[in-house]
Amino acid sequence: MVIFVTGVAGFIASKVAEMLLQRGDTVVGIDDINDYYDPALKNWRLKRLYEYSDFIFVKGDIVDYEVVKKIFSQYDFDACINLAARAGVRASVQDPWVYLDTNVKGTINLLECCKDRGVKKFVLASTSSLYGFNEMPFSETQRTDTPLAPYGATKKAAEALCYSYHYLYGLDIIIPRYFTVYGPAGRPDMSIFKFIKNIDTGKPIPVFGDGKQKRDFTYIDDIADGTVRCLDLTGYEIINLGNDNSVVLMYVINLIEKALNKKANINWLERHPADVEATWADISKARSMLGWQPKVKIEEGIERTVKWYMDNRDFVISLKEAE
Repeated sequence: MVIFVTGVAGFIASKVAEMLLQRGDTVVGIDDINDYYDPALKNWRLKRLYEYSDFIFVKGDIVDYEVVKKIFSQYDFDACINLAARAGVRASVQDPWVYLDTNVKGTINLLECCKDRGVKKFVLASTSSLYGFNEMPFSETQRTDTPLAPYGATKKAAEALCYSYHYLYGLDIIIPRYFTVYGPAGRPDMSIFKFIKNIDTGKPIPVFGDGKQKRDFTYIDDIADGTVRCLDLTGYEIINLGNDNSVVLMYVINLIEKALNKKANINWLERHPADVEATWADISKARSMLGWQPKVKIEEGIERTVKWYMDNRDFVISLKEAE
């Protein structure tokens, strides 16, 4: 298959692209290499993808419709996986406009090109942030029209647009909703990456609230595997991809302390109103429709992530601090 992967220099997209390349697909990737966090890490991920002869990279922004149209005219895609998004719940409160552009307008641009060029398969990465204060475990059938921040609101808008294009033009659209993804070469603004780096270098780690909040931390390889499997489905489906194991944040901090053999200095901060107390995925639909099951438990995942950090310690420490 020839697959268009957006946001390809990002944490999840680069791993998805790697899995596609490993199984023999051709990947055309686009990324604007923005500075939401240090572009050096994005270029580190891209360098690994350049090792594959069937990888083609285009620097560009999916918000630019002409750029997207040109790429679709140059390649005969079998599918599009849209992993380009402005991420970060708290950051979306500060600058909602850029989230509107990338997450909504960018998605429309891709859907229009898929419709016009006859690309029938579309995968949209979405988020557990949509579930807000719903009862747990979060199920795909629950209401998701009360997002707590512009990030979730724009991802919900993208989901709704996808349904419109499925209904009007018969596109097969599968939407995995990700639950707190972590792992090697992760996003520096995410808690686990930041905690590992700060604990190792003796800096305080920021903990919002009392540290008792729970998250369904899901390892990157499991997330990428589930995303690739979405290409096999037809129709319009929303599917949770989570670890089905909600763990307390302080437990994760303790795992990192143990792996580094260092104690954390915690900077306690007020809970942000856009943060939920807990997340937990009902993954029964992923099991039945994708034959997917997360394989990496949090204890093993933290060990792998700390090992990657230690193997690349000088590089990680050289990265500009993420907000």
